[in-house]
Amino acid sequence: MRSLGGVVATSSLLGVPLGHHSSFHEGSAFAPPRIREAIWCDSTNSTTEEGKDLRDPRVITNVGDIPIEEIRDCGVNDERLANVISESVKLVMDEDPLRPLVLGGDHSISFPVVRAVSEKLGGQVDILHFDAHPDLYNNFEGNYYSHASPFARIMEGGYARRLVQKLGEGVKGVYVSIDVDSLDPSIAPGVSHQEPGGLSFRDILNILQNFEGDIVGGDVVEYNPQLDTYDGMTSLVAAKLVRELAAKMSK
Repeated sequence: MRSLGGVVATSSLLGVPLGHHSSFHEGSAFAPPRIREAIWCDSTNSTTEEGKDLRDPRVITNVGDIPIEEIRDCGVNDERLANVISESVKLVMDEDPLRPLVLGGDHSISFPVVRAVSEKLGGQVDILHFDAHPDLYNNFEGNYYSHASPFARIMEGGYARRLVQKLGEGVKGVYVSIDVDSLDPSIAPGVSHQEPGGLSFRDILNILQNFEGDIVGGDVVEYNPQLDTYDGMTSLVAAKLVRELAAKMSK
């Protein structure tokens, strides 16, 4: 990818308001606007921990949400939604040097996003996956595109060379997928599947900040505003993950 004013890539915030592939609560469909709001919340400034200013369009740009409402009522094993998401991601990547940073939505979105990134770049990517669950079911309760199955779809389709869950160093051409439920519920209660004993926020941030691979795309998924605290604590956690991932992607 070519340089843009000395910055190699710009993260493009793309929302996917999809939650019907969830196996429990479906509130993650309402997450993208809440995360965007929290990114620019007056409780913090626009500078990331690495010193990048999010007001700089060379670091992050907002490209809106994918208009999936017209086909939201399709069956769980209908591939139309996945195709719409993949094609939308490819359109974003047509605007070099934009790299997709996707706001979920449930984790099912990772399959069509990674597929698009892999096909657009003409080769497999490596995946760094943060999650309380492996999401490798062949299908879950008959749903081939379940949020419990995206990495099964990715690996069987040959869109990733390697899937690393929780830790990874030195890989190249990396897609980073962060499920908010990888964090301990005391930090991020607003998720559909709370798993006590998870990572601390600093655990994830240390891995991202020390990571040396070339991050070509990423997502932050499974935030559920309907289960969050009254003050939206988890939205701020998800937003900070997005902010710091965007800073890392802009190198």
